[in-house]
Amino acid sequence: MSATLGSIPLLVQYPSVYGMSRVTDSLFLGNGEVANNKYFLYANRITTVINVSVEVVNTYFPDIYYIHVPVPDCPSACIYDFFDPVADKIHAVEQGHGRTLVHCAAGISRSAALCIAYLMKYHDMSLADAHAWVKACRPIIRPNNGFWQQLIQYEHKLFGKTSVRMVHSPLGPVPDLYQTEVRLMIAL
Repeated sequence: MSATLGSIPLLVQYPSVYGMSRVTDSLFLGNGEVANNKYFLYANRITTVINVSVEVVNTYFPDIYYIHVPVPDCPSACIYDFFDPVADKIHAVEQGHGRTLVHCAAGISRSAALCIAYLMKYHDMSLADAHAWVKACRPIIRPNNGFWQQLIQYEHKLFGKTSVRMVHSPLGPVPDLYQTEVRLMIAL
């Protein structure tokens, strides 16, 4: 099945929920286990690893550049300050024909938020579209509510408008993209 990211055609394969998922030709999203797996890194020609965690320690392999972004996975953690520098680094690696793996512990919240920010900044995607794209590549993503609020602020900074808003639900504030999901959960 083929799809496009902006004007870039991509081959969409079966999405991975374990290990490493391909977001673009040069960007991968994964967990701490795959980030420390020499086979996965070299097989996918990863040149840069961005560790967005406080709990995962990377094994350093030759010819791979490592960046540590120490953010805990809690709604009060500030990830916003890392949106631009990480997106810029991913873009620079792509321009140099390299490949980046962004990971946290599970590849669900922190690393997903940074991949979404990159797509908004460098592929001119709305937050809703960037989230949908990353979720299609890695169905288990679910940035925490604090990260969602910061992504909404970032989208407003980039485009002067927002495509997602936080709404009240019986489970607390959630992105409006999750309203149907919450209703189904409550119904059960």
